[in-house]
Amino acid sequence: MIKAVIFDMDGVIIDSELVYLEKMWEFGKTRNPSMRLEQLYPMVGASKEDAWSVLADAMGMGQTWEEAREDLKAHVDLYADVDYRKIFRPEMRDILNVLKEEGYLLAVASSTQLPLVERVMKENEIIGYFQVLVSGNQFKRSKPDPEIYLYTAGRLGVDPQECLAVEDSTFGVLAGHRAGMTVAALKDERFAFDQSPADYRMDRLTEVPEILKTLNS
Repeated sequence: MIKAVIFDMDGVIIDSELVYLEKMWEFGKTRNPSMRLEQLYPMVGASKEDAWSVLADAMGMGQTWEEAREDLKAHVDLYADVDYRKIFRPEMRDILNVLKEEGYLLAVASSTQLPLVERVMKENEIIGYFQVLVSGNQFKRSKPDPEIYLYTAGRLGVDPQECLAVEDSTFGVLAGHRAGMTVAALKDERFAFDQSPADYRMDRLTEVPEILKTLNS
Protein backbone atom coordinates (compact mmCIF):
# COMPACT_ATOMS: atom_id res chain seq x y z
CA MET A 1 0.00 0.00 0.00
CA ILE A 2 1.25 3.48 -0.87
CA LYS A 3 1.36 5.79 2.15
CA ALA A 4 3.57 8.64 0.92
CA VAL A 5 4.12 10.69 -2.23
CA ILE A 6 7.54 12.23 -2.84
CA PHE A 7 7.83 14.93 -5.50
CA ASP A 8 10.87 16.07 -7.40
CA MET A 9 10.82 19.87 -7.78
CA ASP A 10 12.46 21.08 -10.99
CA GLY A 11 10.44 19.92 -13.97
CA VAL A 12 7.63 18.61 -11.78
CA ILE A 13 6.39 21.21 -9.29
CA ILE A 14 7.92 24.03 -11.34
CA ASP A 15 8.73 24.13 -15.05
CA SER A 16 12.14 25.62 -14.43
CA GLU A 17 14.66 23.91 -16.65
CA LEU A 18 14.34 26.14 -19.72
CA VAL A 19 14.50 29.25 -17.53
CA TYR A 20 17.90 28.22 -16.21
CA LEU A 21 19.15 26.95 -19.56
CA GLU A 22 18.31 30.23 -21.28
CA LYS A 23 20.34 32.14 -18.69
CA MET A 24 23.27 29.79 -19.25
CA TRP A 25 22.90 30.14 -22.99
CA GLU A 26 22.94 33.95 -22.86
CA PHE A 27 26.17 33.77 -20.90
CA GLY A 28 27.63 31.01 -23.05
CA LYS A 29 27.19 33.09 -26.18
CA THR A 30 29.65 35.61 -24.75
CA ARG A 31 32.21 32.84 -24.93
CA ASN A 32 30.99 31.13 -28.11
CA PRO A 33 28.63 33.25 -30.26
CA SER A 34 27.55 30.23 -32.32
CA MET A 35 26.40 28.28 -29.26
CA ARG A 36 22.82 26.94 -29.53
CA LEU A 37 20.37 26.55 -26.68
CA GLU A 38 19.69 22.95 -27.68
CA GLN A 39 23.32 22.08 -26.96
CA LEU A 40 22.54 22.55 -23.27
CA TYR A 41 19.50 20.27 -23.14
CA PRO A 42 21.56 17.26 -21.95
CA MET A 43 22.30 19.24 -18.76
CA VAL A 44 18.74 18.70 -17.54
CA GLY A 45 18.59 16.04 -14.86
CA ALA A 46 22.27 15.09 -15.30
CA SER A 47 24.76 14.62 -12.49
CA LYS A 48 26.78 17.68 -11.47
CA GLU A 49 29.93 16.74 -13.36
CA ASP A 50 28.06 15.60 -16.48
CA ALA A 51 25.87 18.72 -16.55
CA TRP A 52 28.69 21.22 -16.24
CA SER A 53 30.77 19.26 -18.76
CA VAL A 54 27.99 19.86 -21.29
CA LEU A 55 28.29 23.61 -20.70
CA ALA A 56 32.10 23.49 -20.91
CA ASP A 57 31.95 21.66 -24.24
CA ALA A 58 29.33 24.04 -25.64
CA MET A 59 31.37 27.12 -24.69
CA GLY A 60 34.43 25.60 -26.38
CA MET A 61 36.98 27.37 -24.19
CA GLY A 62 38.90 24.25 -23.21
CA GLN A 63 37.72 24.57 -19.60
CA THR A 64 37.23 21.74 -17.15
CA TRP A 65 33.69 21.33 -15.86
CA GLU A 66 34.73 22.99 -12.59
CA GLU A 67 36.19 25.98 -14.46
CA ALA A 68 33.07 26.34 -16.61
CA ARG A 69 30.87 26.26 -13.51
CA GLU A 70 32.92 28.92 -11.72
CA ASP A 71 33.04 31.07 -14.86
CA LEU A 72 29.25 31.04 -15.06
CA LYS A 73 28.72 31.59 -11.34
CA ALA A 74 31.07 34.59 -11.38
CA HIS A 75 28.84 36.33 -13.92
CA VAL A 76 25.31 34.93 -13.58
CA ASP A 77 22.96 34.27 -10.67
CA LEU A 78 20.64 31.63 -12.08
CA TYR A 79 18.04 32.02 -9.35
CA ALA A 80 18.01 35.62 -8.13
CA ASP A 81 15.35 37.19 -10.35
CA VAL A 82 13.26 34.13 -11.21
CA ASP A 83 9.54 34.53 -10.52
CA TYR A 84 8.73 31.03 -9.31
CA ARG A 85 5.02 31.78 -9.31
CA LYS A 86 5.10 32.14 -13.10
CA ILE A 87 6.64 28.72 -13.65
CA PHE A 88 4.67 26.94 -10.92
CA ARG A 89 2.39 24.22 -12.24
CA PRO A 90 -0.97 25.52 -10.94
CA GLU A 91 -2.56 22.07 -10.89
CA MET A 92 -0.18 21.16 -8.07
CA ARG A 93 -2.26 22.94 -5.47
CA ASP A 94 -5.40 20.94 -6.23
CA ILE A 95 -3.38 17.72 -6.33
CA LEU A 96 -1.84 18.46 -2.94
CA ASN A 97 -5.27 19.25 -1.50
CA VAL A 98 -6.60 15.89 -2.69
CA LEU A 99 -3.60 13.95 -1.38
CA LYS A 100 -3.71 15.71 1.97
CA GLU A 101 -7.43 14.96 2.34
CA GLU A 102 -6.77 11.31 1.54
CA GLY A 103 -4.14 11.11 4.27
CA TYR A 104 -0.95 10.71 2.26
CA LEU A 105 2.38 11.84 3.69
CA LEU A 106 4.01 14.35 1.35
CA ALA A 107 7.64 15.30 0.72
CA VAL A 108 9.91 17.02 -1.78
CA ALA A 109 13.22 15.38 -2.74
CA SER A 110 15.10 17.80 -5.00
CA SER A 111 18.68 18.00 -6.21
CA THR A 112 18.44 21.77 -5.67
CA GLN A 113 19.88 23.42 -2.54
CA LEU A 114 17.48 23.51 0.41
CA PRO A 115 17.11 27.32 0.69
CA LEU A 116 15.86 27.44 -2.90
CA VAL A 117 13.48 24.53 -2.33
CA GLU A 118 12.06 26.39 0.66
CA ARG A 119 11.82 29.60 -1.36
CA VAL A 120 9.85 27.92 -4.16
CA MET A 121 7.48 26.29 -1.69
CA LYS A 122 6.91 29.54 0.22
CA GLU A 123 6.46 31.75 -2.84
CA ASN A 124 3.81 29.38 -4.14
CA GLU A 125 2.22 28.99 -0.70
CA ILE A 126 2.44 25.19 -0.62
CA ILE A 127 5.14 24.63 2.00
CA GLY A 128 2.54 23.66 4.59
CA TYR A 129 1.51 20.57 2.64
CA PHE A 130 4.87 18.83 3.08
CA GLN A 131 6.12 16.95 6.11
CA VAL A 132 9.67 16.88 4.74
CA LEU A 133 11.78 18.93 2.31
CA VAL A 134 15.06 17.27 1.28
CA SER A 135 17.94 18.64 -0.81
CA GLY A 136 20.48 16.65 -2.79
CA ASN A 137 23.20 18.85 -1.28
CA GLN A 138 22.75 16.85 1.91
CA PHE A 139 24.33 13.79 0.27
CA LYS A 140 27.66 12.83 -1.24
CA ARG A 141 26.01 10.98 -4.13
CA SER A 142 23.39 12.63 -6.33
CA LYS A 143 20.60 11.07 -8.38
CA PRO A 144 20.55 8.43 -9.93
CA ASP A 145 21.88 7.16 -6.60
CA PRO A 146 18.81 6.27 -4.50
CA GLU A 147 20.21 7.77 -1.29
CA ILE A 148 18.02 10.89 -1.36
CA TYR A 149 14.86 8.82 -1.74
CA LEU A 150 15.82 6.29 0.91
CA TYR A 151 16.59 9.11 3.34
CA THR A 152 13.30 10.87 2.58
CA ALA A 153 11.30 7.69 3.17
CA GLY A 154 13.10 7.27 6.48
CA ARG A 155 12.27 10.83 7.50
CA LEU A 156 8.61 10.13 6.70
CA GLY A 157 8.70 6.90 8.70
CA VAL A 158 7.65 4.64 5.82
CA ASP A 159 9.28 1.89 3.79
CA PRO A 160 10.46 2.79 0.27
CA GLN A 161 7.93 0.28 -1.13
CA GLU A 162 5.20 2.41 0.45
CA CYS A 163 6.19 5.50 -1.57
CA LEU A 164 5.23 6.91 -4.95
CA ALA A 165 8.04 9.03 -6.44
CA VAL A 166 6.92 11.66 -8.95
CA GLU A 167 9.79 12.48 -11.30
CA ASP A 168 10.65 13.55 -14.83
CA SER A 169 14.37 13.26 -15.62
CA THR A 170 16.34 10.15 -16.55
CA PHE A 171 18.39 10.18 -13.33
CA GLY A 172 15.45 11.10 -11.12
CA VAL A 173 13.34 8.23 -12.43
CA LEU A 174 16.26 5.85 -11.98
CA ALA A 175 16.89 7.05 -8.42
CA GLY A 176 13.29 6.37 -7.41
CA HIS A 177 13.36 2.98 -9.12
CA ARG A 178 16.63 1.99 -7.45
CA ALA A 179 15.17 2.97 -4.08
CA GLY A 180 12.45 0.37 -4.62
CA MET A 181 9.67 2.93 -4.97
CA THR A 182 6.84 3.03 -7.46
CA VAL A 183 7.73 5.77 -9.95
CA ALA A 184 5.36 8.01 -11.92
CA ALA A 185 7.18 10.03 -14.58
CA LEU A 186 5.84 13.25 -16.09
CA LYS A 187 6.49 13.17 -19.83
CA ASP A 188 8.62 15.94 -21.32
CA GLU A 189 9.51 15.52 -24.96
CA ARG A 190 11.90 18.49 -24.98
CA PHE A 191 14.80 16.77 -23.27
CA ALA A 192 14.69 13.16 -24.53
CA PHE A 193 14.53 11.68 -21.03
CA ASP A 194 14.77 7.91 -20.66
CA GLN A 195 11.77 7.17 -18.45
CA SER A 196 11.72 3.45 -19.17
CA PRO A 197 12.31 2.42 -15.50
CA ALA A 198 9.12 4.27 -14.46
CA ASP A 199 6.03 2.27 -13.54
CA TYR A 200 3.76 4.98 -14.96
CA ARG A 201 4.29 7.74 -17.53
CA MET A 202 1.94 10.70 -17.24
CA ASP A 203 0.84 13.30 -19.75
CA ARG A 204 -0.13 15.56 -16.84
CA LEU A 205 0.34 15.69 -13.09
CA THR A 206 -3.39 15.41 -12.45
CA GLU A 207 -3.01 11.67 -13.09
CA VAL A 208 -1.26 11.22 -9.72
CA PRO A 209 -4.45 10.74 -7.63
CA GLU A 210 -5.79 8.18 -10.11
CA ILE A 211 -2.52 6.25 -10.05
CA LEU A 212 -2.71 6.13 -6.27
CA LYS A 213 -6.27 4.81 -6.42
CA THR A 214 -5.11 2.07 -8.76
CA LEU A 215 -2.17 1.15 -6.53
CA ASN A 216 -4.23 1.07 -3.34
CA SER A 217 -7.35 -0.60 -4.70
